[in-house]
Amino acid sequence: MSLPSACPDDGDAGIALAPTTPPGLPAPALTASSAAAAVPEVFPEVLPEDLPPAAPLVDPAALQDLGAQLENPAVAKGFARDYTRMWDQRYRSLASALERGDLAGSMDAVLSLKTSSAMVGGLRLAQLAGELENALRAGDIGRALSLLRDVAARGGETVDELQFSYVLWDS
Repeated sequence: MSLPSACPDDGDAGIALAPTTPPGLPAPALTASSAAAAVPEVFPEVLPEDLPPAAPLVDPAALQDLGAQLENPAVAKGFARDYTRMWDQRYRSLASALERGDLAGSMDAVLSLKTSSAMVGGLRLAQLAGELENALRAGDIGRALSLLRDVAARGGETVDELQFSYVLWDS
């Protein structure tokens, strides 16, 4: 099932496609490649065998379920649009808290990322956020920091997939 067929837009979402940036601030420009590059090289690469089996990048059924629960597919589509617009902010919040060693802030940011990613069907990113959460719960900030590069990459891929297959799709 494709994302557009999972949750068609009836035009009632009332959310613009263009991201808004407060006056005087530069627009966020993190993409999958630039977000991954923004993580300093001092963090070791996470090896594929360190991660559980890969979930689908995006599961369109999650948005379909959200639309059904809300009894309004347009609201689910609006949530997905908001998710894509907030990706840069979510990632920067998580990375900043981790780099400062702020365990409570890191946990707050990763739980927000995990939950919202699962709600839009970003299963691979939600799974990775769960791994980062486990590292934080174990007090392993080094491991959590080492997962940032993958979080940046999967997050960018998830946003790209949502924008291509769902958020920017018009009926």
